[in-house]
Amino acid sequence: MTSTRTPVHTRTVEGFGTITITPVDPAADSALIHSWVSEERARFWGMNGTGRELVQEIYEDVDRRTTHHAFMVGLDGEPVALFQTYDCAEDRVGECYEVRPGDVGVHLLIGPSGGAARHGFTGTLIEAFLAYLFSDGGARRVVAEPDARNAKAISLLERSGFVLGPEVELPEVDLPEVFLPAKPARLAFLSREAAH
Repeated sequence: MTSTRTPVHTRTVEGFGTITITPVDPAADSALIHSWVSEERARFWGMNGTGRELVQEIYEDVDRRTTHHAFMVGLDGEPVALFQTYDCAEDRVGECYEVRPGDVGVHLLIGPSGGAARHGFTGTLIEAFLAYLFSDGGARRVVAEPDARNAKAISLLERSGFVLGPEVELPEVDLPEVFLPAKPARLAFLSREAAH
C-alpha cells in the first residue's frame, strides 16, 4: 500500500540526499512502523509485542488529534525514520516540568539500517526535522524525553545541541484509546535560538 500524502517539508543535503517529512498514513505505514517498533533496538519506544493492527489503531488515534502528529521521514524516497511531535501542555510530560508557550515535544525512531552505517546519518535527519519544526514560527523550544536508561538517545540529543534537564517520572496514562506505563525519562531542551 502506498501513501497518498504529500511531504510537509523537503530538504536536499549535498552529499547526503533528499530528505522528506510526510505525515504518517496509518493504513499504508502501519506494517513498516510495526516492523521497526518490534525490534529489540526499539524497546524504549514501548511497543515491543504490539500487533500490527494495534499499531495502526494507535496511529489512527494520533492522526485524529490536533495536538499530536506523526511523520515518516524519507531519504531519496526510502522511509528511514519515524518522528512524532506533540503539544507538551496536552501530554503527560506537561505534568513533569513548567511548560512554556511554543514548547513542542518530540519522539524520534530511526529505522534499521539496510547497509553500512553512514557517518552523521541520524544527526542530519534530526537537523532536517528541527528545520521543519522551527520553520513556521510556532515552535519556540523542542522538548525531548527519552527513557532515562537510553544512554544512546540522550547522547545523540546532546550532540544535536539539546541541553539536558532533570530526570523525571512520566506518569502512567490509562485511557480507553491508549495505555502508557509510567516511565523514567530525562528531559532535554533545544531553543529556537540555540538551533540557529
